[in-house]
Amino acid sequence: MTIETHKETLGFQTEVKQLLDLMIHSLYSNKEIFLRELISNSSDAADKLRFEAISDEALYENDTELKIWVNFDKDANTITVRDNGIGMSREEVIENVGTIAKSGTKEFFQSLTGDKAKDTQLIGQFGVGFYSSFIVADKVTLTTRRAGLEPSHGVRWESTGDGEYDIETIECPKHGTEITLHLRPGEDEFLSEYRLQNIIKKYSDHITLPIVMPKVTTDEEKNETTIEEEVVNTATALWARAKSEITEEEYTEFYKHVAHDFEAPLTYIHNKVEGKNEYTTLLFIPARAPFDLWDRNNRHGVKLYVRRIFIMDDDEKLLPPYLRFMRGVIDSNDLPLNISREILQHNKQIDAIRSGTVKKILSALENLAKNEPEKYTTFWTQFGKVIKEGVIDDSGNRERIAKLLRFSTTYDDNTTQAIGLEDYVGRMKEGQEKIYYITAENFSAAKNSPHLEIFRKKNIEVLLLSEQIDEWLGSHLTEFDGKKLQSITKGELDLGGLENEEEKQEVEKASDTLKPLLEKIKTILEAKVSEVRVTYRLTSSPACLVADANAMDASLERLLKSSGQNFGGGSKPILEVNPQHPIVIAIQEEKDEERFKNWVLTLFDQALLSEGGQLDDPSIFVKRINDMFISMGNLSSSRIITSD
Repeated sequence: MTIETHKETLGFQTEVKQLLDLMIHSLYSNKEIFLRELISNSSDAADKLRFEAISDEALYENDTELKIWVNFDKDANTITVRDNGIGMSREEVIENVGTIAKSGTKEFFQSLTGDKAKDTQLIGQFGVGFYSSFIVADKVTLTTRRAGLEPSHGVRWESTGDGEYDIETIECPKHGTEITLHLRPGEDEFLSEYRLQNIIKKYSDHITLPIVMPKVTTDEEKNETTIEEEVVNTATALWARAKSEITEEEYTEFYKHVAHDFEAPLTYIHNKVEGKNEYTTLLFIPARAPFDLWDRNNRHGVKLYVRRIFIMDDDEKLLPPYLRFMRGVIDSNDLPLNISREILQHNKQIDAIRSGTVKKILSALENLAKNEPEKYTTFWTQFGKVIKEGVIDDSGNRERIAKLLRFSTTYDDNTTQAIGLEDYVGRMKEGQEKIYYITAENFSAAKNSPHLEIFRKKNIEVLLLSEQIDEWLGSHLTEFDGKKLQSITKGELDLGGLENEEEKQEVEKASDTLKPLLEKIKTILEAKVSEVRVTYRLTSSPACLVADANAMDASLERLLKSSGQNFGGGSKPILEVNPQHPIVIAIQEEKDEERFKNWVLTLFDQALLSEGGQLDDPSIFVKRINDMFISMGNLSSSRIITSD
């Protein structure tokens, strides 16, 4: 039968070219990992075949004994890794080998520093898989056929890693994938049975299917040579073994396998649940956030197994979105092998597994925060923003999650988020009834907000929230340890037992005295504010803007507006003025109506700018300021120095 070869030469995606060059130069000192990556991919291919064969057993093609074969040929200077897993079609080869279909690619390349040691960690974190072949090979040949396709639909892919690859259709009798590495000069250290076996045992002993190498035995009396298959690895599920039998190194290597990461994990959770619903979890917290962390829909960190058989990657029913950084496996003894994503949506056992697993993860984080604070600081730096989502997504665990949160506060004015709510409550002043916080577009705006003035004067600690997620956090985390959380930019100032009655009386008196002034200011700012009132929250600023107690914070309103979301329009803020400030006193004494109006408009614009707001027309603001300077300085055109 004649096969249409359909041979093409195609170019790599630009990012693949960059990655290949980086790996060849940055990972050279750790080049043996190429074998770990190829074996890991073969293991995944076997898992996928087992899963698809649950509903279509014919995919096995009468070859149900799944294995990975590793061989070398000294004469040809090659190493070959073969599996009888799912294999790939022509389209899948182009998609999986010719491109990097992963979010965060741009951010990944922007993070590279040129420092080989640091870049090695980043490359490993991004995941290199198949491309690691080019660390030791100057040419790679891949032959594959997807299970279920005719033998005439085999594919051969070949490249020297210089920017292009050849791909053609071939006859391929067996399903699965075979990768042949044509080694670079000087890489003959890998053409050794002893060397390859050591690498396999070091990195891949936990792989759950046999990794075999040919074992050659010679009977000198009979002058016969026999080639047999020797299983190199343990070939048992690591998570099924007793914790006492597993070394830290084995845990680390298993994590690197499931997470495709080069770094060791921050910590791990190995737990076996027995009773009505039996399952085992082996989960890891990475030491560094992946580049696609902010894609809430891209969750493939945890694999579901049923009695050691892979079923699917992480589904929203396995872990909530705010724990999408977790990596590892969940293996159930009770779920049916033919479980589907649709069945998962209405399965009480899955609900119980999810609930129990979430509680175990939160317990591990609590233990880390209590007993290994340095590690927890690392965790929070990498994943803190995601954990904050849990306050919004997981109302059942809100109190536990709240205890894990860390903030910057006025306690030390430090950008490092290191203060927990329990720390804050423990430092609350006698008579303080609320936990105070402020949200702003950035840390500097929060730290320097005029709203903090009275709090600094009275030495009352305030949480400084400056991340986008904090805008939503404040509307969902309304109480902690019996203490209400209060935004200091909303409603009237309420310091409870910390208020000074004398100060309150002075404000009330000033309100009566300044009532005509407040009404006049309100008339000018009718279109901009809902109310004008006297405040004692300010000590050095003339005015500030406050949201109504039932309205959203101004910073959240601006965030929604900038994202194009329709939230029913904005509410007018309240202008609060400091009656003791020289500018307010000057406004009160101003007799010229035009200058009075300019003073009022400038007062409002300054208050708006101080909280990070945007002026409708900055040029008008600048012109008004210039006119006021000229007026105050009694300047005239005759006094302006000009040159001929």
